[in-house]
Amino acid sequence: MSSRIRILPENLANRIAAGEVVERPAAVVKELVENSIDAGATDILVEIENGGKRLIRVVDNGSGMSREDALLSLERHATSKLTSDADLAAIATLGFRGEALPSIASVSRMVLASRESSSLEGAEIYSEGGRIVTVKAHGMAVGTSIEVRGLFFNTPARLKFMRSSVTESGHVGELLVRLALSRPDIRFSYICDAKTQFIALPGDLQSRIATFINKDALTDLWPVEYAETGISITGLVGGPSLTRSNSSGLYTYINGRFIRDKVVQHAVIQAYRGVIDKGRFPVLVVFIEIPFSDVDINVHPTKHEVRFREQGKVHDYIFAAIGGVLSRSPWITRTSSSPAKTLYVDNQPAQDRLSGVKDALARYNPAQEKQLSAFTPVSRIPDSSSLLRKDQLPEADVGNNAVGYYSSLAVIGQYKSMYILCQDGADLVLIDQHAAHERIAYQRLRSEHARGGIESQMLLFPETIELSYGEAATLTEHAVRIEGLGFEVEHFGGTTHAIKAVPRLIAATGYLAALREILSELEQLSRSVKAEQMLDSLLARVACHSVVRGNHALTMPEIKALLRQMDETDFAGTCPHGRPVLVKITLPEIEKMFKRSKSAAGE
Repeated sequence: MSSRIRILPENLANRIAAGEVVERPAAVVKELVENSIDAGATDILVEIENGGKRLIRVVDNGSGMSREDALLSLERHATSKLTSDADLAAIATLGFRGEALPSIASVSRMVLASRESSSLEGAEIYSEGGRIVTVKAHGMAVGTSIEVRGLFFNTPARLKFMRSSVTESGHVGELLVRLALSRPDIRFSYICDAKTQFIALPGDLQSRIATFINKDALTDLWPVEYAETGISITGLVGGPSLTRSNSSGLYTYINGRFIRDKVVQHAVIQAYRGVIDKGRFPVLVVFIEIPFSDVDINVHPTKHEVRFREQGKVHDYIFAAIGGVLSRSPWITRTSSSPAKTLYVDNQPAQDRLSGVKDALARYNPAQEKQLSAFTPVSRIPDSSSLLRKDQLPEADVGNNAVGYYSSLAVIGQYKSMYILCQDGADLVLIDQHAAHERIAYQRLRSEHARGGIESQMLLFPETIELSYGEAATLTEHAVRIEGLGFEVEHFGGTTHAIKAVPRLIAATGYLAALREILSELEQLSRSVKAEQMLDSLLARVACHSVVRGNHALTMPEIKALLRQMDETDFAGTCPHGRPVLVKITLPEIEKMFKRSKSAAGE
């Protein structure tokens, strides 16, 4: 009986391999340019025609190859980058499998020309469908030139699924942007259909970002530098105003290789939670250096996915590195080095002002909220005694030596009893007092929870609440989590429950509504959200209920105290939900509103 199992012809095996490696023209460009980088090239030219379907040409000034090496490079699994099993466990190059060139050659008409510095002439090899047709001497500069014509000419099924030339050209351009960002020291040139798309001269990361992302983005990108045992994280991360509707702005690299890894992306998104709006993605360029033996890049032919030996540690380090930058809210730093001129003048002695504040606190009545401060003690601000304590009240508004950004602002007044108007140099700053207060409360809640639980306050008389069957089930399921938020609730019979204690922050406000909202949040999030994200959502909910909503007039000492509290708070640029705490309007923007030119501005 004849055997039904047979060994595939080499040509057919190469075509099958090409289906994994060569997905589209951009994949061809990726493999060829990565080979150029591995060869030490400092100048790389990429030219395509008809989206890469008609022509792909990559020319570099790398180390080049001899005639013998050039011929061997077209054999499957022939590579100069691996010599033993040990090398596979510590891959330091972008390419290593030895499959790219033979796979590309098997589905195209390819011309490979290369010369190394020790040779007077180079070698040119022409292959068609993976079969070498001619080999001849070739006069050329040191380096390698590869032309790929008629991609997928012998695999019409693959050719049929190609996108339009414009789409394929876009994929090639995006790929070159990723590579150019990873190596600012290399000159990259990109020509599409005889038109130069860009020439990126050697420089630094900032110049590359200005070239490829947006030169204006540099004003909202902040350096990150983080080092732990065996790992370092560097790069630039964007502020909350620099976001996109998808993840195309996430440029993350492992040991110089662009990757789209779920662990890395999750760490980035977690770091930005509460800083940007839900559904938006940040813009950043981050380089993660990790021992080669601790990461496996031999997972997928595209090499975009990796596996980490200690996945949790890498996730936590990335989260800490980016979160450490965002927590300082560097985008709200001063625009002027000169101290702001104080606009609020109070001739009343400091001791008299302090006594006045104490008297006002003693006379506080919740029923008169519209006439009194929004930032009153105990029931409004976490640790409210520290908000208006003596050492936080300004001794004198003129010449106040505050070091924080918020404290350094010159306060103009309030608008609609909701927004604090300040001056920062020549800029006008509007601060949402509710969002600022909410961020303070949220950060303190997180600190209390991290120390073992949120401080609760016993009610003088337990209050009953009628829950729906769904709410009652959620309360029972998440009893420990709700207790950790400062609530003490007992079953009273049926769906009736008795509330004995509530978080101290909301003891004087609508804690019944807060509890219902928390139960609703738990019911919606418990099926799809991880514990840490769920905790943040619940703490944000409690923080929102702990602060005064709507219009509330503030006295100047209270405004100053709030601003100082913001200086002591991490992530001070946004509220816990990602909304901005402040908006800055520059002088040129104001002049534009009034159609004033620079020359007329001083008139």
